[in-house]
Amino acid sequence: MPLRVVLLHEGLGSVAAWRDFPARLTQTIGEPVLAYSRPGYGQSSMFTGTRGTDFMHREAQVVLPALLQAFGIRQPVLIGHSDGASIALIYAGCCGRTARPDAPGAPTPAAPPLGVAVMAPHLFVEDVTVAEIARISSGFEAGGLAERLSRYHRDPTATFRSWADAWLSPEFRPWNIESEAAGISCPLLAIQGEDDPYGTARQIGCIAELHPQAKTSMLPDCRHSPHLDQPDVVLAALTAFLAGLS
Repeated sequence: MPLRVVLLHEGLGSVAAWRDFPARLTQTIGEPVLAYSRPGYGQSSMFTGTRGTDFMHREAQVVLPALLQAFGIRQPVLIGHSDGASIALIYAGCCGRTARPDAPGAPTPAAPPLGVAVMAPHLFVEDVTVAEIARISSGFEAGGLAERLSRYHRDPTATFRSWADAWLSPEFRPWNIESEAAGISCPLLAIQGEDDPYGTARQIGCIAELHPQAKTSMLPDCRHSPHLDQPDVVLAALTAFLAGLS
């Protein structure tokens, strides 16, 4: 069976941080799944420099198209979580446009995806998001997050700081991808936890306003990681969503 399902991890995620979700998804849907760690995450090459306010756009318009091209995936089904969800939305909304002019040699985006499923997406910056990132940033070492991230990343401190510094910078506050999301033409599924400390229901509410035909769901007893907090519900939703794609 040709490879088409691609997982895009969160801002502090990696291949390993998905835990058993890729294996369970593969078993449930009966087809292979591709998961990868973005530069600076997991065991991938370390990210050098600072992340600009356009770091998710660069992942969507430069890195992801190159990855799909390398694996011969022309029409992917993208499943993204948090930052990875935003990257998936940017890719789907900008697909077919010319590659960014500030990225010489960047591949032309592939054909639009067959479908996009997002969990805890960010379409704009909310106060709750900034407050939660600031909270975990202030207690990064003492709170045990550094130790937990060391299970998944080669350099957990560098991974965390480059991500947190980008989100907490004043220049990032106007960040907004509603215009990109408005350009999506493929089927959409959006899932968010009711107890998500990183975002409110306004996020997937925005998707519903832009695309009334999209399937959206707010899950009770669920925080920022629906695939870990409510795996059976998420797997069932993804299976039904994939079954409806042509």
